[in-house]
Amino acid sequence: MLPILIICLLASLILTPFIRQLALYFDVTDKPDKRRVNVKPIPSLGGLAIYISFSIGLFLLPIDKVILWPIFISGTVMMLTGFIDDLFEIKARYKLLGQVVAAFIIVFWGGITIEFVNLPFGGELHFGVFSIPLTILWIVAITNAVNLIDGLDGLAAGVSTIALITILGMAFIMSDPVVIMLSALLIAATLGFLPFNFNPAKIFMGDTGALFLGFSISVLSVMGFKNVTFISLIVPILILGVPISDTIIAIIRRMVTKQPLAMADKSHIHHQLMGLGFTHRQTVILIYAISALFSLFSFIFTMSTVWGSVLLMAILLLLVEVLIESLGLIGQNYRPIMKLLRIESDSSDEEKTE
Repeated sequence: MLPILIICLLASLILTPFIRQLALYFDVTDKPDKRRVNVKPIPSLGGLAIYISFSIGLFLLPIDKVILWPIFISGTVMMLTGFIDDLFEIKARYKLLGQVVAAFIIVFWGGITIEFVNLPFGGELHFGVFSIPLTILWIVAITNAVNLIDGLDGLAAGVSTIALITILGMAFIMSDPVVIMLSALLIAATLGFLPFNFNPAKIFMGDTGALFLGFSISVLSVMGFKNVTFISLIVPILILGVPISDTIIAIIRRMVTKQPLAMADKSHIHHQLMGLGFTHRQTVILIYAISALFSLFSFIFTMSTVWGSVLLMAILLLLVEVLIESLGLIGQNYRPIMKLLRIESDSSDEEKTE
């Protein structure tokens, strides 16, 4: 396995500069605008290096290729969807169509679905006919969540790597060799790209890479955590805590401000952190740290009792809420917890004065 990982890593390191030159030659670049943070055109399509490197490693794996074909074909459809968008900036509905097609392939050909979960106090919850739409919804949601955080140099690649390392660790605990190998390949391919993508970025992954990585992570999380306990179903959500939280907050924010859900803005967590005075690199590293914290919580979750898990989730949700209010992610006036604490603090001060 190690030689295959080295080949995958080297392929990514070699391909990324080559693809950068191609993107510059054909002027496939992200040009500065009001919703981007780059101040000069940056070549895109870096996700091709991740995709090609992963594909090379995929077919070098010493496992039955029948298992791999659905993963490869569906991943290719997702990559092509992002590639076409990077070239022509297609409408959101066409991107969604490509994502749904890829999800259908992995569900109906690959047979990868969330079928049931074991409830914490006994019994099972079977999803029946809803297992297919639930799985497709999960895949599309996670794919877009990763795509949404691709707003700073190295952000999506780094957060995805942290998520993949966590999925690999969970797969190791569960003795799932296929998920271990696929996760390791993606980590190697992404790490080979990251040195060229970290601030100051020489190349962006574009939707080519963001959609492919998001899709791959969503599929691996289903493969690694399907048919598990109800509490353990929270684990993949925790692993992807940053992109999922940012996506949910963005939806709420746009509903509150009555903006179209598909409309891009500059109120994501990375924009708000930079607005507080953090540098580009500091913001990325801080979000890496938050992602790592979510991943740590996911490991603790798997080892906790049911009530311990409930308490842990309550603490985590409170911390997320405080972060949302502190950064003004939904709106500057949305601060219920902070206002409540301020009222209680003012009341205690008045009592002391009396």
